[in-house]
Amino acid sequence: MSDYQYINYSVINGVATIALNTPDKLNAFHQQMRLELIDVIRCVESDDAARVVILTGEGRAFSAGADLTEGAGGYDTFIEQCADEYTPWLMGVHDSSKLYIAAVNGACAGIGTAAAMNCDLMVMADDSYLYQAFSAIGLMPDGGANWLLVQKLGYARALQLAVDAGRLTARECLELGIANKVVAADQLLTEAQAWGEKLAKGAPLAQSATKNLMRRAASMSYEEVIIEESVMQTKLIKSDDAMNAVRSFFAKEPAVFKGQ
Repeated sequence: MSDYQYINYSVINGVATIALNTPDKLNAFHQQMRLELIDVIRCVESDDAARVVILTGEGRAFSAGADLTEGAGGYDTFIEQCADEYTPWLMGVHDSSKLYIAAVNGACAGIGTAAAMNCDLMVMADDSYLYQAFSAIGLMPDGGANWLLVQKLGYARALQLAVDAGRLTARECLELGIANKVVAADQLLTEAQAWGEKLAKGAPLAQSATKNLMRRAASMSYEEVIIEESVMQTKLIKSDDAMNAVRSFFAKEPAVFKGQ
């Protein structure tokens, strides 16, 4: 996974970092980068050394959005292009058994906002912002941004942001519940790495189950969630991790989780 041209990938202390790497173009998503993202996200899912994943951008921006200079990229319709080049990596993050942290630096626009909001958690640099640029060029949000915005902001605020080509500062994102943390720009990756390492020491089976259910909970009834919790909890109770953690609790020792 070290042979990518437009992505930097590394794993340190259980935390994988996927960094978009065309800083001269503000990490705009072009075709080859999208294909590399599909591959790296598929590979990180099976990388036992990676417990948690950070998604960020090299240089002074997270991403300026799609690379508009490429056109249709050889496809007859955007429907086909989206199915081949966008949906696989977006759903790869959505369906991943691992937690993804978006570390947002500088500008995060267009499809970049969908990529960041699709992560499970978000840390933003204090000078960063999310920009719904689509309507400024006669387009609508995509990459699942319509769903993500409504989930996070509610219909009225989401619609306003989209049709106004609105911009949200990091502080506004924190206040609205889009971001979890706002940190000094020069500390962004340090803070994201520290948070990732803390999570990487946690219980991966429990984290995965919680992510899985919370991603679906909004479309379920309260009773359905209770039932699903009981099913998933039964599996966790029988896991080696849970049984060892209970023993460690009574022995007043730190638990060590192996994902088993």
